[in-house]
Amino acid sequence: MPDPPLPTYSRSQLALRNGQDRPEIWVAYREYIYDVSGSRLWRRGMHYEHWAGQDLTAELADAPHTDRVFAAFEVVGKLV
Repeated sequence: MPDPPLPTYSRSQLALRNGQDRPEIWVAYREYIYDVSGSRLWRRGMHYEHWAGQDLTAELADAPHTDRVFAAFEVVGKLV
């Protein structure tokens, strides 16, 4: 049986999941939204100079890791 379709979220809805306005800490990468709430590296909605609630696709090029880091997190939706 196929997985149900992912819910979709706008950029403004994603921005609310920044660890400040709501308890969820989400980030987007290549149209997928990941829940990073359980990561100690995203405590208080910030990871180094990056803030949660944003699309980090363009910023990953400067990261010291690859996009495989997202495999550790649950996909909670798609960015539209």
